[in-house]
Amino acid sequence: MAGTRPRDPYEVLGVARDADETAIKKAFRRLARELHPDVNRHDPDAEEKFKEAAEAYEILSDAERRATFDRYGHDGLRSGGYAPNFEGFGSISDLFDAFFGSAFGAAARGGPMQGGDVAVSAHVTLAQAATGAEVELSFEAIDTCERCHGNGAEPGTPIVTCERCAGAGVLQAVSRSPFGQVVRQIACDVCGGDGRVPEQPCPQCEGRGREVRRRILRVDVPAGIGDGQRIRLAGRGHAGERGGPPGDLYVLIQVEPDERFLRDGDDLVTVLDVPAPLAALGATLSAPSLDGDVDVDIPAGTQPGETLVLRGRGMPPLGRGRTGDLRVVVNVVVPRKLSKDQRRLAQQLADSMTDENLRTDESFIGKLKRLLG
Repeated sequence: MAGTRPRDPYEVLGVARDADETAIKKAFRRLARELHPDVNRHDPDAEEKFKEAAEAYEILSDAERRATFDRYGHDGLRSGGYAPNFEGFGSISDLFDAFFGSAFGAAARGGPMQGGDVAVSAHVTLAQAATGAEVELSFEAIDTCERCHGNGAEPGTPIVTCERCAGAGVLQAVSRSPFGQVVRQIACDVCGGDGRVPEQPCPQCEGRGREVRRRILRVDVPAGIGDGQRIRLAGRGHAGERGGPPGDLYVLIQVEPDERFLRDGDDLVTVLDVPAPLAALGATLSAPSLDGDVDVDIPAGTQPGETLVLRGRGMPPLGRGRTGDLRVVVNVVVPRKLSKDQRRLAQQLADSMTDENLRTDESFIGKLKRLLG
């Protein structure tokens, strides 16, 4: 991120421009948790991302700086002498503690810590969304090391007191923060706040007690689910540390488009082509539904764009409620390339038309609104 123009702080924190102080603080804390070193060991850009988030929070949490940014942008802040101050921090852990203090950082890392959440996507067809389905997911997540069972030590070797912190798990540190000089406790950089270290680290997880493994999981997708909705599976996310509970798994459902239907809530909408003579005379034709083709009665004199409703032929409700409907929009098809006999018959029909045959109960404006909307 260095060397590039700084991003809009509202965009960085993911908040609206009229967000209040509580919303800004909540957004920053959520983002900071995601960038915590115990969750993001695999992300080499975590520190830079946290600095960007911290700078955005500095701006938006200060009423004067926020007003300056709203009026003049980053150029206005620079001309007013503002510059982020992150020098003096050795790592993202230091940055984290400077903003949240030892109770949120070092102390939390010294005790049980909940694992992070995992998000994956699952693709289903519209028919599967209607009936419910079981889908198989494959994803990577952090699990407890199978070799050392999470204690970080080679099986059969002892766990000893950390020499650097003498078992306290924390160290005293003095550094500069965006708010001035801070004296604080930070987690020991050797034992991570635990106060103990394995005498011989587990070679499989390199002493971390956790490792990334690929999981295969079958998930039940409930009937009636919509595109973009999420399923939460508690305790199926990343493993916790030091006896902490695991995070959650969020499954984002993506319903594949079905060229036969448009979905409107729990209703399904389809288009049925009806030849003009049959629209005039009336007929029974087949229309697609989720259960296969169904018969649709076309009343005599059906007009283009009219909608015929088949009750209960749509999507089931997700939870309480009633099943949606199938709305069949009639597309009256005018025949082309008539033969001589067809043209003769059509001409006879046209010559026999009366005002009564062409009478409509709709006004011109009403018909135009229906056809356009």
